[in-house]
Amino acid sequence: MDFPAVIKAITPEQVAVLTNVLVAGVDEVGRGPLVGDVVTAAVILDPHNPIEGLNDSKKLSEKKRNALYQQICDKALCISVGRCSPAEIDQLNILHATMKAMQRAVTGLAFTPQRILVDGNRSPDFGIPSFAIVKGDGLVDAISAASIIAKVTRDQEMLQLDARFPQYGFAKHKGYPTKAHFEALEEFGVLDEHRKSFRPVAERLQR
Repeated sequence: MDFPAVIKAITPEQVAVLTNVLVAGVDEVGRGPLVGDVVTAAVILDPHNPIEGLNDSKKLSEKKRNALYQQICDKALCISVGRCSPAEIDQLNILHATMKAMQRAVTGLAFTPQRILVDGNRSPDFGIPSFAIVKGDGLVDAISAASIIAKVTRDQEMLQLDARFPQYGFAKHKGYPTKAHFEALEEFGVLDEHRKSFRPVAERLQR
């Protein structure tokens, strides 16, 4: 069965074909925030140790997401997290930084997958056959697992940043461009952890 590089719609039968070898699911979190790293995860699940309830991390409650995070850590064959820093995002732009972070996540896996499935509509060059699957984080378990690992990892980092700079409210908005975040930028200024190339931050720096 042949597949295009970008799969816009996929059936359960096609998922079964794509996942009949050692597969790594890859997803990212944090393209939209004004602060912090863009975080990616690559996960190879154990077909003999399934995990029930995997789904797009955005569709899960925080309690369920955290519980699944622990199950993935306990049951997956291997997990790797990749990232690009705010400085790298400013240098590369967010799209290229995300692709590089995905490559770093795959490179960090303990096992080399035979195929890589990426959530979204594009995939970087991994040197391994890869496919981008639109809305794959709700359709392919390995991508769902990667989305959960990336989401929980980045959320935890935002809690750590909140502990250092509680006046910015990172625990609530996770660095996204909310009204509260804009107000904190105006009152307290730009942190080293902010992405200087993002418009709201750049405008604040210019003033």
